[in-house]
Amino acid sequence: MTNLGIIFLIYNVVFVIPAIFAVLLDNRQPAKAVSWILVLVFLPVIGFLLYFFFGQNIRKEHLINQKSLDQLTKRTMVEFVTQRDLRLPEKHSPLINQFIESNWSLPFKNNDVEIFTQGSQFFLSLLYNIGQARHHVHIETYIIEDDEMGNLIADALIDCAARGIEVRLIYDYVGSWHVPKRFFRRMTDAGVKVYPFLPVYFPVLTSKVNYRNHRKIIVIDGETAYIGGMNIATRYTKNWRDTHLLVRGGVVNAIQRAFLIDWYFVSQMLITGLRYYPEPKVKVSNNCIAQLVTGSPVSPDPTIMQGYVRIIVEARNYIYMETPYFLPTETIMFALHTATNAGVDVRLMVPMKSDAKVVEWASRSYVLQAIDAGVKVFAYTKMFNHSKILVVDDTLCTCGSTNIDFRSFENNFESNIFFYDEDTAKRMKQVFLDDLKHCISTSELKYTHRPSYIQRLWESLVRLLSPLL
Repeated sequence: MTNLGIIFLIYNVVFVIPAIFAVLLDNRQPAKAVSWILVLVFLPVIGFLLYFFFGQNIRKEHLINQKSLDQLTKRTMVEFVTQRDLRLPEKHSPLINQFIESNWSLPFKNNDVEIFTQGSQFFLSLLYNIGQARHHVHIETYIIEDDEMGNLIADALIDCAARGIEVRLIYDYVGSWHVPKRFFRRMTDAGVKVYPFLPVYFPVLTSKVNYRNHRKIIVIDGETAYIGGMNIATRYTKNWRDTHLLVRGGVVNAIQRAFLIDWYFVSQMLITGLRYYPEPKVKVSNNCIAQLVTGSPVSPDPTIMQGYVRIIVEARNYIYMETPYFLPTETIMFALHTATNAGVDVRLMVPMKSDAKVVEWASRSYVLQAIDAGVKVFAYTKMFNHSKILVVDDTLCTCGSTNIDFRSFENNFESNIFFYDEDTAKRMKQVFLDDLKHCISTSELKYTHRPSYIQRLWESLVRLLSPLL
């Protein structure tokens, strides 16, 4: 045996075989386990590095102790219990109760919603409300860029801190990895409290590269909240299309709770008290029921995915979805096929071109599979569509940070708001129909006309990596 052969044998014995045993002992879904084993076997060295950084399982790690969680939840429980004449829609009661049981996601009535489909609308509204803040500004984002918009928001937060306002910012360490430290230091020096989510210090904690905080939530004075798909970056005002919401009303309490739980995790500071759950200055009175649902890799169940499955299989007339990345789990694909077999009008909108080429290649086979299952797929051509919405039967809709892919359902910390309200659902439906004007159907797409053998082989190989993307 040559020296190279001996080195390769030692590499396999010391690194690859123990890693394969670790994958098997984790009892992962077969598709994910097979994907990692293939990566480890067929990509020497690179495969092990990928597993080292992205494949180790920390799902069972306890991120917050129960006593602290009880204290952080107490105020939202009080606000929920004191709601008078809370009438949950009978049609969606099983889904609402499912979220309550699996996620402690409490439904709140009396909510007002404003929908933003352009970054310029969202950022103007955000800057205005930051300027009007009287007590606190809480921001949690996957990315905050060191660009024109990022610095504009940073300036507004620094101004708030100078006025004595409590300002807290959580950003994802990996999502904002390339942002220079001076950008955050400028804010901390001015009194803004800034924390990264799961910082990665090599070689310590490297497995946490795989578990990222993808949430985009903002709470101002406990009265006004934002949630959706937009990060803080200039590109959302130029060549990216996305959907973001401004919310006022009871559900702001749930969004505040979600932020404070994450704040406790990153800072170990427990923040409670009535001033973070104030009586709103402007009362909202309606029966718009809203539920904030969070998903994370430490939850015993993939809560948001389970909710999507129930919504899809219980739809009766139509399902309209927008997602920038379509790498669905087998469960989601089966649910979509079940819906189309039942005669439901299922429409899926994806970007014509993705911002990630590997994801685009991997998603093509899933798009073809969805078309074969009866889903009507449309490609948005105007710009990159990063919107994540779902609307069903004029009675239910959701918007948030969750993509229809393995990573959002299983690995990321995500947040979506669900509305059980006809008016809100119809407005979200109109967003989809307006976007449809800038789409072409998949029958016109080049890659849906059966590609060459080499192209199909390449896309099928990349598809094997979809649980890891």
